[in-house]
Amino acid sequence: MTFLKVDGIHHTYFTKNSATTALSDISLEVEEGEFVSFLGPSGCGKTTLLSIIAGLFKPTEGLITLENKTINRKQNKIGYMLQQDYLFPWKTIEENILLGLKLMDKLDSSKKQNALELLDEMGLKGFESQYPNQLSGGMRQRVALVRTLATEPKLLMLDEPFSALDYQTKLRLEDLVSTTLKQFGKTAILVTHDIGEAIAMSDRIFLFSARPGQLHRTFIVPEELKKLPPFKARNHSSFTKIFESIWKELESLESENEH
Repeated sequence: MTFLKVDGIHHTYFTKNSATTALSDISLEVEEGEFVSFLGPSGCGKTTLLSIIAGLFKPTEGLITLENKTINRKQNKIGYMLQQDYLFPWKTIEENILLGLKLMDKLDSSKKQNALELLDEMGLKGFESQYPNQLSGGMRQRVALVRTLATEPKLLMLDEPFSALDYQTKLRLEDLVSTTLKQFGKTAILVTHDIGEAIAMSDRIFLFSARPGQLHRTFIVPEELKKLPPFKARNHSSFTKIFESIWKELESLESENEH
């Protein structure tokens, strides 16, 4: 059974004076436990598609199903990790990580214990009573990940979650997020502009063309890279080969876009 199915998605934004087609005839499938990336030039509708998959709004045409059921916002099966961590500055780290569970009315002692254990696994034991402004950007993103995982989502949406971080922190977090998601068998979709990040973290990469966004090509990450944590994958000989191949495709898409 396909875990996530995106079938014939077409989306047009209407204003009083114009109509802009953001996505045209997108169909793809994601298996349970798979990590996939959406990559493409600016304006290819990656974030629009992510929002439709999350059930934030309905597409003009087409259907999204998760475990054979039509997606809706009330399911609480989808977790988000965004570029900004959106931690509440007036709440402690412990209060922040339990917030999702509280809002879903699912907070009990075992779920709280689970969230605190996750915090420990992320190397943040002892920070429970501190506030977000006392933490570095990378630490805050780890707190945001704990808050997301604590609600036990079926599907994780990662919308450029590392792009605001310095390069060293970004590489460390890629490793941490990748191994954590594999450990929990989570299904994830990453939206990124970074080819290297997409290759290092994913099982498959969906490359989109722009205006309107269409699925241009699917790249399967070589098995030897999938087995490695992202940092090691970046240093493997197969990495350069697939990087160059995606780079060339992206270059041709971007030059088409300019004409």
